[in-house]
Amino acid sequence: MLDRKIQTALAAWKASTHKKCLVLQGARQVGKTFAVERFGKTSYQEVLSINFKETPSAASIFKGDLSIDAMITALRFRHPDLAISPESTLLFFDEIQECPEAITSLKFWTADGRYDVIASGSMLGIDYKRPSSYPVGYVDYLTLTGLDFEEFLWAQGVSRDLSSSIWHYFNERKPVPAAIHDELAAHFRLFCALGGMPEVIQAYEDTGDIRKADAIQRALLQGYLYDIAHYANAEEKIKAERCFLSIAGQLLGKENHKFQYKLVEQGGKAAKYFSSIDWLMQADIATMSTNVTKASCDLVDYEIAGNFRLYCTDMSLLLAMRDLSLKQGIVESSLSGNTKGGLFESFIVDALHKSGHSLHFYRNESTKREVDIILQKEGRVIPVEVKGGRAAANSLKALMKSSPEIDLAYKVADANVGVDEDGIVTIPHYMAMYI
Repeated sequence: MLDRKIQTALAAWKASTHKKCLVLQGARQVGKTFAVERFGKTSYQEVLSINFKETPSAASIFKGDLSIDAMITALRFRHPDLAISPESTLLFFDEIQECPEAITSLKFWTADGRYDVIASGSMLGIDYKRPSSYPVGYVDYLTLTGLDFEEFLWAQGVSRDLSSSIWHYFNERKPVPAAIHDELAAHFRLFCALGGMPEVIQAYEDTGDIRKADAIQRALLQGYLYDIAHYANAEEKIKAERCFLSIAGQLLGKENHKFQYKLVEQGGKAAKYFSSIDWLMQADIATMSTNVTKASCDLVDYEIAGNFRLYCTDMSLLLAMRDLSLKQGIVESSLSGNTKGGLFESFIVDALHKSGHSLHFYRNESTKREVDIILQKEGRVIPVEVKGGRAAANSLKALMKSSPEIDLAYKVADANVGVDEDGIVTIPHYMAMYI
């Protein structure tokens, strides 16, 4: 059983006063249903779970009067084995996007305040056939992604004391002892080869066979393509699928990782495809990093419209677009060329996306200097240069010299923790989640 940090967030929601209904967001197969049901079993006497995709007839509960008493009566008729009491029952509405009336009812559950209600589902808000906007001011939100590296370490049996010690070395800017560093680097390479999808990681933990994990990655990819076909409108289906499947080529097949429409379709243009990119992002299938011309607050003021890089929201999806041998190269640290650069950039983007960062990158057209990632946190701009090996971060140094307001920068590399004479903090790849 995989331990997830979301359990702590769910417990905090339950303990809060004047709480609202909770909407758990996230892409398909990241473990939302499992997380809520596990939380319910450990925190309540009973869980009343309705999956509107599995049991569409349950929508009838919400077709008439949406008063709490009327809905509770209907629920009790449907579930006579449950007490359904305010003190002991968690109401869980899964795949709620399939029942717009259930979404509307969240307002009334919150206003009433007697029952704890969690709603979840994939593709929330992007199914054009079913309006599914949430009642403003009546719901709180949490987002679940695939596993991050620390959660993966727990799955690997690494003690929480050891995994939490990574933060200590990061925060203190101290090198990790060599034996621990080598062990963590090996764990990180395996994590990168598997990605963070719970089913993939569980299969590997159960069998130790990366081929089984690879098969599940490919099945998940097909599931995502099915969702595009099922939820996107007729105009977007083919375009969104083409954009999604082009991500591997955009990142691994060329030195410049800027998204190019010509790789989606010969002669492809933004006017035709950008709405499909937006759809993929709304569906939590892809995430974007936007080019900025200046590394200064606020970064959004310096964005170049239409100049961006596109990434999968979990490495499991990107890796499923390539041959099994790529995973072998990752684990054995035998990658080279554009593939290595694109993969390591994707690894670090994966970690930062799961940490909740908005992503940008810097490119100066006159000097041709680039910095892979630019972050903004609490009014501070933080550039991050990603290296597959231990190469010097010349572009990062040049950016710091030309931007005196930048007082912190990271080089993420195949190296231990250190600080150079330019003030650049070098950290190993596995520490990216702490930036």
